[in-house]
Amino acid sequence: MLIFKHREIGNVSGNVAGNGIAQKNRTKHDGTISVRAGENMTIKDIAKACGVSVSTVSRVLNDRPDVSAEVRRRVLDVVEDKGYIPNNSARDLVRSQSAAIGVIVRGMGNLFFADMLKTVAREIERSGYTMVLHFIDSDADEVKAGAILEREKKLRGLIFLGGRFDYTPSELTLIGVPYVCCSYTNCFGSLREEDYSSVSIDDYSTAYKATEILIERGHRRIAAAVPSCSDRSISELRCNGYRAALRDHGIRFDSALLVETGGCFDMTETYQAVSALMRTKAEFTALLTLSDTTAIAAMKAIEDSGRRVPDDVSVIAIDGLNVSEYVSPTLTTLVQPAEEMGRESVKILVDTLEGRGKARHVCVETYLREGASVKRLVSDR
Repeated sequence: MLIFKHREIGNVSGNVAGNGIAQKNRTKHDGTISVRAGENMTIKDIAKACGVSVSTVSRVLNDRPDVSAEVRRRVLDVVEDKGYIPNNSARDLVRSQSAAIGVIVRGMGNLFFADMLKTVAREIERSGYTMVLHFIDSDADEVKAGAILEREKKLRGLIFLGGRFDYTPSELTLIGVPYVCCSYTNCFGSLREEDYSSVSIDDYSTAYKATEILIERGHRRIAAAVPSCSDRSISELRCNGYRAALRDHGIRFDSALLVETGGCFDMTETYQAVSALMRTKAEFTALLTLSDTTAIAAMKAIEDSGRRVPDDVSVIAIDGLNVSEYVSPTLTTLVQPAEEMGRESVKILVDTLEGRGKARHVCVETYLREGASVKRLVSDR
C-alpha cells in the first residue's frame, strides 16, 4: 500500500490542536540557522507570545482568509522564531505507531530520484511497510520536513532522498526514528557515524574518474561547469575531484575554464553560464558537467554557439539518467546505480527497525556508460 502526499514545507499547515514541538534557533555568523530541540510548546504559548487568541493562531496556521495581514505576519514570525512544529490533529496524539516509512524527496523536479523512487516503493512494500511520500523544494529543510511527517504519521523510520552534507547532532535531535541518507553523506558535518546510515557514491572520486577519462583520451584543456565550488555539498566535492585529477596528471588548473552556474543543477543557469564561456573564446576541447541534465543544457549552449559536440567540444557527465540516452549525440556519463542505492537504503532501514543491524554506510560504485559525446584525441597505445 502506498500513500502519496504532496505538501509544501514552508508554511506550517494542518489542523492544529494541542501541543507542538519548539526548537531553539541559533544564528551562525554566516546568517544560516542551526536548530536544536527545545522545550515543549503549545498553541496557547504561541497565542500568548503574539497577544492574540488561540483560535486566531489556529486560523493562521491553517491558512484561513479571515485574519489580517499584520496579525498573520506576527503569528508566523513567532512560529518561525520558536521553530514551532504543530501536531496534525488531536487524534495523532493518541494514535499508536504505524507501520509506515516516510520518504522525503528533496527537489521536486529531480529526475535521478524519479527512477530511484520506483525501487524504494517496491522494497518498502515487499518488507511489509507502507510508504508515505513527501516532496519538498531543493532549498527546503528536509530535517524539519521529516520531523513533521514523523509526528503526523507516527512513522517507524525515514529515508531522505537528497539533503545537506553538513548536519550537526543538535539539528538531528528533531528526528526520533532511525533514518537513512540516500545519495549523500555527512562529510561536511559532525554527526557520529554510529548515529545515522547513508548510501551514496563517492562524489569526489567519481568526478576525478570522469576527468581522468577525458585526459586518457587526449584532452588537456578541460573546462568544468559546476553549481558552486564552495557549497559544502555535492558540487564542492565534485569540483575538488576535477581539480585533483588535473593536478595528478600534471595539467595546470585554469580558473578561466571553471564556470560556476549557481542554483542547484539548474538547466537554464547552466545554459547561460556555458554560453557565456563560449563567448569568451577560451580554448578547451572538453567539458565536465556534474549531472546529466546540466550536460544536456551545456550541449545545447555549445551547439548554439556554432560549435559541435564532440567534434569541437567533448562532454562528459555524472548520473546515468535514461533521458540522456536519447539526446544527440548520446551522452557519455558515469552512472549512479539508482536501483541499487534505493534497494540498499530500504534494507538498511528495515534491518535497523527489526533489530537485524545497526547504522551502516554504503558507498556504491559508479560505472561508465559510453555514449558519443566524447571524442578521442589520441589513439589507443
